Amino acid sequence: MGFKCGIVGLPNVGKSTLFNALTASKNAEAANFPFCTIDPNIGIVDVVDKRLDALSKLSNSKKKIYTNITFVDIAGLVKGASKGEGLGNKFLSHIREVDAIIHLIRCFESDKITHVNSEINPLNDLEIIKTEIILSDIDIIEKKLEKGKKKLLKEKDIETLEKKLQQLNEGKEASIGDEEERKFLSSLGLLSIKPKIIVCNVDEESLTKGNKFTEMVRKKITQDKIVTICADIEDQIMGLDKNERETFMKEIGLEKTGLNQLIKEGYDLLRLDTFFTSGPEESKAWTIKKNTLAPKAASVIHTDFEKNFIRAEAVTCEDFLKFGSAEKCKENGKLRIEGKDYVVKDGDVLYFRVNP
Repeated sequence: MGFKCGIVGLPNVGKSTLFNALTASKNAEAANFPFCTIDPNIGIVDVVDKRLDALSKLSNSKKKIYTNITFVDIAGLVKGASKGEGLGNKFLSHIREVDAIIHLIRCFESDKITHVNSEINPLNDLEIIKTEIILSDIDIIEKKLEKGKKKLLKEKDIETLEKKLQQLNEGKEASIGDEEERKFLSSLGLLSIKPKIIVCNVDEESLTKGNKFTEMVRKKITQDKIVTICADIEDQIMGLDKNERETFMKEIGLEKTGLNQLIKEGYDLLRLDTFFTSGPEESKAWTIKKNTLAPKAASVIHTDFEKNFIRAEAVTCEDFLKFGSAEKCKENGKLRIEGKDYVVKDGDVLYFRVNP
């Protein structure tokens, strides 16, 4: 499992089109009217990795299993959603379990597609999204601090919630302190603390060089990751086979698909690494946090592996591919025996030894 990513934005900004393109599906209805998405759309996408392709081929594996990303597309937010405008904001609950949030904003002009506020202003759109998310989080914290429920909280947690409530009431996104505080706040499903990627949906002409709207966003937003995508072009790309896709992307000067951009930015944002297991039965990619120790990495394969961990046999993907097998790597001094303090690195090929 890689990570889960929610998609939020105003109506008619291209959320459903982008979701369909990213997931190579037509599950989300895309139409020129607000609120064509009501129920959440969920799609799971393989994170294609050439390293795993090579490992699987070399090991002659019966199965090849990529790690993946889950995208969740929800209904469009409008100003006043917390007060019941549009479809309200209850559907935000569908993305409270995600790891990161895509804030999709419209950065193109079109007479054929209406804007819910009759004006193309991506900074205003971002402010509406931010405000509605903050108001939703305020509601969650206030309910937690109600008299009857407050008695169930630790004094430290009450202090944390009161501090975060003050920040939110001031129009600021909730900040996170130490790891313990992060876990507590994450357990509440607060959206304002989640890492985010700003995605500018542009027209074809602006895909490689941007436009006045993307310049506006990049000038104002300096703390968050920003990705430029043309949802319509992305939809076309995903409908082509591999050779046609490469030719088409070359013709329009596009180096990476929007999906690959989001995968890279998502892994960077969430500080994720990938390690591999490979053998005749299967070759598989596994996602972990950066700086994960070997026993914890083993637990993503099976929870019992962490407590029963003995050692890990590790080799870099490059050496594995160069020498052709774990046995050949061992013969050439490239297979290492690592203990409980070993920090797993991106691209490691690992074999865990555990007590039965």
